[in-house]
Amino acid sequence: MSRHDIRELVIISGKGGTGKTSLTAAFASLAGRAVLADCDVDAADLHLLLHPEPEEHYEFRSGHQAVIRQEDCTRCGDCYERCRFEGIRREDTGADVRYTVDPLSCEGCGVCVDWCPAAAIDFPECTAGEWYVSSTPCGPMVHAKLGIAAENSGKLVSTVRRAARDRAEKEGIAKLIIDGPPGIGCPVIASITGTSLALIITEPTLSGQHDLERVARLAKHFNVPVAVCVNKWDINSELTESIEAVALSMGARPVGRIGYDRRMTEAQVAGKTVLDYGGAAAEAIREIWCRVASMLDGTAPDAGDAESGNGG
Repeated sequence: MSRHDIRELVIISGKGGTGKTSLTAAFASLAGRAVLADCDVDAADLHLLLHPEPEEHYEFRSGHQAVIRQEDCTRCGDCYERCRFEGIRREDTGADVRYTVDPLSCEGCGVCVDWCPAAAIDFPECTAGEWYVSSTPCGPMVHAKLGIAAENSGKLVSTVRRAARDRAEKEGIAKLIIDGPPGIGCPVIASITGTSLALIITEPTLSGQHDLERVARLAKHFNVPVAVCVNKWDINSELTESIEAVALSMGARPVGRIGYDRRMTEAQVAGKTVLDYGGAAAEAIREIWCRVASMLDGTAPDAGDAESGNGG
């Protein structure tokens, strides 16, 4: 199987907490066999529902951080004066002055390294996190964990996606399901570019509609087809209809609605998918998956309206 045969679905949202991971885990169970990628590396939690068994473990190295060699430091304080991020600490013991680097404040700009008159500052590459290739009952899963205060999460997302595509190609698995990060920043861009379909999950609030519009414009910019799902739609049915109308006007396809269901929360607390609990939300998700799968396979109708895809 070539990479061109792999169909990639990414589940995203304009904000956190809309239900992306719950939906991703349910889709993983419904897909039969798929490769899974948790690209929400800043707050990865798909593993809490799918319980992967790690098979491979890798360090993620990115960025640089200054380290002062105390034996070579002349205590001139030049680095302390030049740092604009308060990344250099000055410790005055009375008898001596000592300069050290605060690892949480250092931005890795390298100014102190370039200007140190004694060349006493090293600039090694940082270990910014780690990523794994694991097995789950639903198929292989690639996931990661970004270090505390570490940056370059977009680069880590790209690493996760590349490894997931490699695994799909190697094992001949045609579907790749991605749990994407929220928002419209660098990690989201790294998650959606080149995918076959982006499913945006939102909630029936004014901020939810605003966030939907932002992330839908982002996907459109990268020529990624968009489907839309409204979670907890029955909290405000009028606004749900407005959101679906806006989605249609932007070229996105409404594929379903999920009503408020306490079993979604109960499943999360138990570390299971909502499909294990059944109920109205589980049934709605099954219907949404059928529509999404047909869009991925290219068998969905060219035109759909909110009525045919509301699932509510």
